[in-house]
Formats: sequence, structure tokens, C-alpha cells
Amino acid sequence: MGGDKVGVTQPFIEAVREAETIIAGAPHVESEQDLLEGYDYLSGSIRAALQAAWSRDSEHPRFIRSATPYTKVGLDNPDTLYFSARIQDDAEYVVSGTRGTTTDLSFQIMNGDYSPAQAPDSLAAFDDREFSIAEDGSYELTFGPAKAKAGPNYFTLGPGAAMLLVREVYSDWVNERPGTIRIHRVDTGGTAPLALTGDVLARRYKLAGKILLSQLKTFLAFPEWFYLKLPVNTLTEPRLTPGGLTTQYSAVGHYELADDQAMIVTVPASDAPYQGIQLGSMWYISTDFINHQTSLTADQARIDSDGKIRFVICERNPGVANWLECTGHRRGYVQIRWQRVSREFTPQDGPEVELVAFDELAARLRYYDEARVTPQEWTARIGARQAAVTARMLG
Repeated sequence: MGGDKVGVTQPFIEAVREAETIIAGAPHVESEQDLLEGYDYLSGSIRAALQAAWSRDSEHPRFIRSATPYTKVGLDNPDTLYFSARIQDDAEYVVSGTRGTTTDLSFQIMNGDYSPAQAPDSLAAFDDREFSIAEDGSYELTFGPAKAKAGPNYFTLGPGAAMLLVREVYSDWVNERPGTIRIHRVDTGGTAPLALTGDVLARRYKLAGKILLSQLKTFLAFPEWFYLKLPVNTLTEPRLTPGGLTTQYSAVGHYELADDQAMIVTVPASDAPYQGIQLGSMWYISTDFINHQTSLTADQARIDSDGKIRFVICERNPGVANWLECTGHRRGYVQIRWQRVSREFTPQDGPEVELVAFDELAARLRYYDEARVTPQEWTARIGARQAAVTARMLG
């Protein structure tokens, strides 16, 4: 029969125990809340690892949701639906679907997985401006090894290609609608995978344990590469987002704020189709963007009459529309993204940051009177977020 039925899950159980030790020993853990959030993060990581191990079939691939409100990873963008599928560089795959009304739809071919030592290489990245879409919104793309076929709607897989990532990005959570997407391998269409065996099951549990530990270690190390060496309470100028995303710029930083402090982030409303800002916890995942306003897109934010957007990051409620809630996180990450860009971004496109006393916000925040919202208006904003996320993201 193959496989030890009693011990088939043992490698995964041992990995979970090691993961708990990693969480408890994380260098940023300062409070009971930090630890509880770490264990909550661990639960999502366990789900994600099991899902990844059970869907790692490049012969009969399926797109899986790579990040959800319950499986957060890698400072997941609240505005993005993430899909991934495993592929091989010597096979041909067809991706088909319909283009929704979302702001951006992009594809990326990667040559491996993230590790604590390095990020995988991006072999290609493009958005839907690079292929043909029919009038009814339908499209069909082929990914394969044949360089001679490269052209409209055929994309060559480079050596080592192992994963196809797809990002569908919303700017207007209420009115934009998602598309559909599916994948199949050309030479295995209509066939079934091999029957499940004890050995296969044992390998999957072992792989899930490896994925779990690698993911936790990677994304505890990742912020050291790109965030924590920056001066606190600052943001970088726009730069191409690390990882090979050729149509995305980002500005990043980390904050550390007392209850009586606030950070004002001022940035021009961009000509890029997508512009968004988000906060993240020290676990390098998004904070609660469903029940709290911890992110905003340009469509969601209030834009001042001078064409700039002014965000206020703080713990206490300042009574303004563009408040980004710290939700009890004294420390955290900040990221601004611009996507589907068609030009080079410069420092003039980027943010300015000002640290102020909370009690001085009314005097220091330009257009303060226009920025104010009533408690009833704030409740309505949160209710709209909850309804929109329920409609498009949960599951």
C-alpha cells in the first residue's frame, strides 16, 4: 500500500511545532497582542501550506487563491486577488478567461519559491495590454517553451519556469467586477492524475511542512531586505517594485508611533490607473482591512483641491476621511503602490511625510475642514468595506 498510515502526518506535525517556536521567538514580539497575532498568522500559514502542497501538480494544474483574508502572506494587498498555478518549463499551458472591469490584470512567470535567503527570479511579467482580448472580454493565452511561436498571445517559458502568478487589482471595490480565469496543460487535457497512494499522501504532508517553515522564515527575513534598514517614519521615493513587476512602482517604509502622534503622508493623485496605500503588521501581512480602514485606493480616498491626497496614520480617531487605523499596532509597515503605469515615476510622484502631535492635527493638516467626517459617515465607510470584501474576497 505504501506510506505509514500512523505516521503519515508526523513530518507536518513536527513542522507545526517548529513553526510555533519560530513565532514565539520572532524578534518583534513585544506584547501579548503580538504573540496572539503571530499564532493567528500561523493558522493562515498552515492553511496556505496545505493548499500549496495539495495543488502542486504541474501536469494537471489549477489556479488557487494564493492570499485571502484567512491565508495572508507577504504584505498581501487588500485590493488584489492573487492566483497561482504550478507549471513546468518544457510543457505548454493554455490560460483562458474573461476580462472583468477591474483596474489591472497582470501575469508573472517565476522560477521557484521564496526562501529566507533570496526571492525567486521573475522570468517575465506583463499586463493585459500585452495581449489580444475579444470584444466580449474573452481571451486565450499560451505559455510554452517554443521560442519560435512567441508572439501575440504566446509567451515563452524561460528555463526553470515553475509558477504562474496572476494578480487582479481593484481600485473601486464597489463597482468593479472580477473576470474569470482557468488553466490547463495541453498534453494532459482530458486525462486524470494518478490515483492517490499512501506514498503520495506522505510526500504531500512532508512538503506542506517544508513550505510552512520556509514561508515563515522568509517573510520574517524579507522586511530586513527592503524596510527595516530605512529610517523610521519615512517613505522611500517611488521605485520599481522588487521582484520583476515591470508595470508597478512602490514607496515603502515602516512607522513607530505613540498614541499621541500621527504621521501625515501627502502624495499627488496619480495618472496611474491604480494607486493605493496600506498598512501592515510586523508579521509582514495586511492588518484587518475588512472591519477597519487600514488601506485606501485613490478611488476610495478623499482628494484635496490641490490634487494631492493626505493620509493620516495614527491610533486615535482624528475624524478625517483618509484616516488609516493603526488598530493597536505601535509599529508596522507602510506601502504605496502605483500599477499599470505607462511612464517612469520620479520623486515628484512620491510621498512626503510629516510627523506631528495628534493634538496639532487640525492646525497641521492642510484642508482639515474639508477632510472631516462625522461618526455616521465613518460607520458608513466601514460598512461599505465589509460588504465589498464579502462580495469579492472571502472564501
